[in-house]
Amino acid sequence: MSLPIKVKINGAMREATIEPRLLLVHFIRETLGLTGTHIGCDTTNCGACTVLLNGKAVKSCTVLAAQADGGEVMTVEGLAQNGKLHPIQEGFWEKHGLQCGFCTPGMMMTTYALLKKNPNPSEEDIRWAISGNLCRCTGYVNIVKAVQYAAEKMQS
Repeated sequence: MSLPIKVKINGAMREATIEPRLLLVHFIRETLGLTGTHIGCDTTNCGACTVLLNGKAVKSCTVLAAQADGGEVMTVEGLAQNGKLHPIQEGFWEKHGLQCGFCTPGMMMTTYALLKKNPNPSEEDIRWAISGNLCRCTGYVNIVKAVQYAAEKMQS
């Protein structure tokens, strides 16, 4: 059995026929070819697969693609506009918030959701927001600095 779905991804309407049990992360990566969203654990522990679904940060490894039918998804590929880095991307670059980079797309999408809801987060707010995203390379000091940089840049 196949299921037709329509999803707006990074501002563009996409249609596909999928298996009903296809996970959103596989739809994004394998059906649409948007490989910025990573698959880390398949258990929601790492957060590497975090995307925005209808404005909310979700771990796409535990959401069915069919649940996104008629909705809007934003992936890390949707951050940069007109060839210019989004302030969040710029912050991760400037403050060395990325180590190996595997967790970075999920961290950035979680940051995007945080800053939309709370444009001036405290360090505690930031640490709480990213607590569902694991970085296995090092601590979170530079990631927190990157989020603070992005928050400041987005307000100016």
